[in-house]
Amino acid sequence: MATVPSVSNSITVRMEVPARGNAVSQITTLVESSGGSVTGLDVTASGLEALRIDVTIAAASVAHAEEIVDKLRTIDGVEIGKVSDRTFLLHLGGKIEMSSKLPIRNRDDLSMIYTPGVARVCMAIAENPEDARRLTIKRNSVAVVTDGSAVLGLGNIGPMAALPVMEGKAALFKRFAGIDAWPICLDTQDSDEIVAIVKAIAPGFAGINLEDISAPRCFEIEARLREALDIPVFHDDQHGTAIVVLAALTNALQVVGKEIGDVRVVMSGAGAAGTAILRLLLDAGVRHATVADVQGVVHLGREDLDDSLRWIAENTNRSNRTGTLKEAVRGADVFIGVSAPNVLDGEDIAAMASDAIVFALANPDPEVDPAVARQTAAVVATGRSDFPNQINNVLVFPGVFRGLLDAQSRTVNSEMMIAAARALAATVAPEQLNANYIIPSVFHPDVSKTVAAAVREAAQAAGEAQAAPVSAGEPGGAPVVHV
Repeated sequence: MATVPSVSNSITVRMEVPARGNAVSQITTLVESSGGSVTGLDVTASGLEALRIDVTIAAASVAHAEEIVDKLRTIDGVEIGKVSDRTFLLHLGGKIEMSSKLPIRNRDDLSMIYTPGVARVCMAIAENPEDARRLTIKRNSVAVVTDGSAVLGLGNIGPMAALPVMEGKAALFKRFAGIDAWPICLDTQDSDEIVAIVKAIAPGFAGINLEDISAPRCFEIEARLREALDIPVFHDDQHGTAIVVLAALTNALQVVGKEIGDVRVVMSGAGAAGTAILRLLLDAGVRHATVADVQGVVHLGREDLDDSLRWIAENTNRSNRTGTLKEAVRGADVFIGVSAPNVLDGEDIAAMASDAIVFALANPDPEVDPAVARQTAAVVATGRSDFPNQINNVLVFPGVFRGLLDAQSRTVNSEMMIAAARALAATVAPEQLNANYIIPSVFHPDVSKTVAAAVREAAQAAGEAQAAPVSAGEPGGAPVVHV
């Protein structure tokens, strides 16, 4: 699949060019003819003989950006100065910070915010631990926990290299839901140690967001933490993806006029995301599902089944199909891929049922070229931002946690996740719904608050709420200590 220029691979090139002549037009022409895009051109200094200009260029990759710069060096009279990678500049010093909500202006402020006044608050919490939700940052804080074993599509790159992603996640929590999220990168990939560490730090948080932990360990870690803790534990790679997929599928089925219980769904990928998607789809009413992994279709006759694959085999593939993904997808109504690039082609999509739905979510290169899939499929979605219908977890996790925190929920369950998916789907109004718009933009103003309200109501209905909902920024009530 051809790549296109992206802001994520943009650079700013400082150049000295002759004040007269056509050097500037030569620069823009060369960039465009090389497949790049000039997104900004600023004159930063001017003299009688020369101009200093900063040219911002979007490229398709790092190698593409370097190739463009090398070509710019060949223009007569142009001197290349500093080349800055805009993405790296954005990350300098990190993307988040801690700041005080209260000014510390004088001795009185210091005495109440810290010692000796804080001791009274400490003793109030010691007498009634639930007051920590009202009197500390706990009620609005989430720990974003990773071991760096499955970071984006980069694999096992370790906790230090995972930190930029966790910072980004924390920034998104704040931007879209007003939640204070804290990156916790653990220098261990031992499941017992991870569970012990998260249990030990849990008192300071109202929720745990597990992130980029490889399968199958992530299943065990999440299950053990949910059993041990009285706060919700949510693995976004699993459940965030599953919720967005269910929401998108709900609307895609409306577009093609099919019912969720009637369609035949074929999935590629049986890892963390694939298994969670499957579980939620089954809970939501899917009755005919088949899953394939690198060894082919998952069925009870396979000899390589671990516990996770055995569960899939026992709960899907009622006709006990065998063979390859390409064979399984023939005649299917829905394809959902969370696996690897280019495992299907146009002929495979054409062999699906009429009005087929294709969610090719591998990033950055999907299971099938979206442009090719669109030639025969009725609805196509990807994980990419440069095609319609982007399946993006940021549509879900801020609102889900906002609802959980507001309800002071002890856990998160499938009913809450289905409620979140239905709420997300409903943000696309009937008059807006079409094959190229089955899921809203991450910047849709109603997404987070709509999802949060649905999750909060589901938590209360399930009896998981510990108290009346309290929104971030509202007073928690009168202090428990009477003076």
